[in-house]
Amino acid sequence: MVTGTKSLEVCLTPALLPLYNVENYIVVIIDIFRATSSICYGIENGAEAIIPVSEVEECAAYREKGMGYLLAAERNGEVVSGFDFGNSPFAYTPEKVAGKTVVLTTTNGTHALHLSRKAKRIVIGSFLNLTALSNWLKIQHESILLVCAGWKNNFNLEDTLFAGAVIEHLKEGKYKLDDPALAANDLYQLGKHDIGEYLQKTSHGERLKKLGIEKDIAFCLQVDLTTAIPVLEGEKLVKL
Repeated sequence: MVTGTKSLEVCLTPALLPLYNVENYIVVIIDIFRATSSICYGIENGAEAIIPVSEVEECAAYREKGMGYLLAAERNGEVVSGFDFGNSPFAYTPEKVAGKTVVLTTTNGTHALHLSRKAKRIVIGSFLNLTALSNWLKIQHESILLVCAGWKNNFNLEDTLFAGAVIEHLKEGKYKLDDPALAANDLYQLGKHDIGEYLQKTSHGERLKKLGIEKDIAFCLQVDLTTAIPVLEGEKLVKL
């Protein structure tokens, strides 16, 4: 690999984010099962914006604003009672979200995003927009930090494997890779021939299966279903 002045790094869990000066990076938020996959699908399908918030109470507060927001709240893999939907990608179809603003809170993805808010720019990554995202990153002149949302501040396989897939697209560029980036790419080499099969073993996948939503897992592992790159503008995720 060629090394250069730009860094291409991986933060393996939000718990490690204090070790990085996020203001020096373009940050890619990764929460494959399922927040960032659903965000990419929703923006692709015409959602005007998705507003990520940290807490269920913040999400609920948008009810009082009377602007026709769709409220989406997920905790521990399930829709929070009283909300329009959670973070299943099947809730983000054109019929449901086109022209709408969704307010979203999830267990992991929105948490990682809020911890990264000082970054030069925040974009959203998933297998659904892998090539479009990677091609955009290639033409940026900033260092890149791939932030894996993990599970409740722990490492997880699926987010790290996706980080490795992005690195696979970028590694011939003039980047300095850190050890987590090298490890993520090695992990991707192990799993790339059948990502679904490789990720059968994941603990989060097991949690989702117990909730009966295996179809969400399969959906989130589709590569290049979308081309939209969600970017954070102020408080809202919009189409780049």
